[in-house]
Amino acid sequence: MSEPSAALPPPEALRIGVVSISDRASSGVYEDQGLPALRDWLCKALHNPIEFECRLIPDERELIASTLRDLVDQARCDVVLTTGGTGPAPRDVTPEATLDVADRELPGFGEQMRQISLHFVPTAILSRQTAVIRGRALIINLPGQPKAIAETLGGHPQASGIFAAVPYCVDLIGGPYMETRASVIKAFRPKTAQRPIRPE
Repeated sequence: MSEPSAALPPPEALRIGVVSISDRASSGVYEDQGLPALRDWLCKALHNPIEFECRLIPDERELIASTLRDLVDQARCDVVLTTGGTGPAPRDVTPEATLDVADRELPGFGEQMRQISLHFVPTAILSRQTAVIRGRALIINLPGQPKAIAETLGGHPQASGIFAAVPYCVDLIGGPYMETRASVIKAFRPKTAQRPIRPE
């Protein structure tokens, strides 16, 4: 395992898209909580400086797909996280829109998110989250509630959070080196892919 070093170069900058998908929040019926929850968790979890691209949009399949395309192809985001719209209701179309823009699917992310959530609620089996690769970007669908977002990303004693696998996935698809804070989430990489650990 890599040893800590006091003389490391600055962490690489990241561009992360965060998309909250909700008919009611986007129309002002209630205040969106997904975007603040995502930004807060990511800022706590990463050493990297982050430039956020934030979007709040309704549950419209083509709008979701075009937003994801724009964030990857035009804004050049390295990672895009969506929240909301992954249940079985007729208006929940986030997974379909995500697959519409995918070059490849990574179903293991969705499988693990459901495993995590099943420790808390039996209705986790209704969730349809997935993750995909588009170009050199990783797109992940997350649940809609702030508590569930944190549990899914960070995990708990019985189930590893999905974000532990995100940095190495981004490495493999040609993105920047993501450095996590072990007190929040410890990224897993093979020893050959690890750089010196940055002190917290």
